[in-house]
Amino acid sequence: MKSYVITGATSGIGKALTEYFSKENFVFAGYRDETKLDDLQSDNIHPFYVDYAKPETISGAIGEICSNTEKIDTLINVAGCVVAGALENISPSELRRQFDVNVFGAFELSQGLIQKLSGGKIINISSMASYGIFPFISPYCASKRALDILFNSFALENKKGIKVVSVKPGVIATPLWSKSIKENSATIENSVEYKNESDYLKKNALKNEIKGLNVGKVVEKIVKIDGLQNPKSSYCVGIDSVAASIISVMPQEFLNKIIKYKVKKLK
Repeated sequence: MKSYVITGATSGIGKALTEYFSKENFVFAGYRDETKLDDLQSDNIHPFYVDYAKPETISGAIGEICSNTEKIDTLINVAGCVVAGALENISPSELRRQFDVNVFGAFELSQGLIQKLSGGKIINISSMASYGIFPFISPYCASKRALDILFNSFALENKKGIKVVSVKPGVIATPLWSKSIKENSATIENSVEYKNESDYLKKNALKNEIKGLNVGKVVEKIVKIDGLQNPKSSYCVGIDSVAASIISVMPQEFLNKIIKYKVKKLK
């Protein structure tokens, strides 16, 4: 049996990965919502509590994992959140929360598990948002880009043979979309000047939760990556993610004109 650590294990991509890998392997499954702890009851699953918005919980999670295994084959950083809205109306505390959850939390947990990961893999669930071409979710875009940059540097620097992979899904049908509407309701509702854009964000999020790519496609890609001895450093999942990677290399001024034009057409 291989040993996995998967965060965000009670919903969306993290839940699907935990269900798949725990069939024949041992999984340390990170959870935040204690009401969903029953979903992680299995002989092959060891739940651990961690809430990246509460950094003090991370050291406890590291201790829990390290005291129960000699080796980790693969760490999959899934847990994340979305801070959205017009940037001028987003509070600094919300911006900090975005980076605490999507960047600093994943980094601190990974750093604490490095000795157990020698010769293994770190697979980060990034996003096509890391290409930075989406207005009104700029904190999310910036956090995913920062995650990619930090871990790419770690891949270059580390002398323990740890492979690092960034998986960049496009729009995936997960509960993250409805959660993001709830978590950003105050910012969205207070953005009177941006009512059209805010209405579009909410409508699009609800549509994505239903019509996005099946989460199984992300699981399939990660299973393949995990089985490779020398995976690439980055993978797109979904046509929209591939398109974002291509569009992002356009000259910034040209790209900005296109995006501004599209935003003006929102109703």
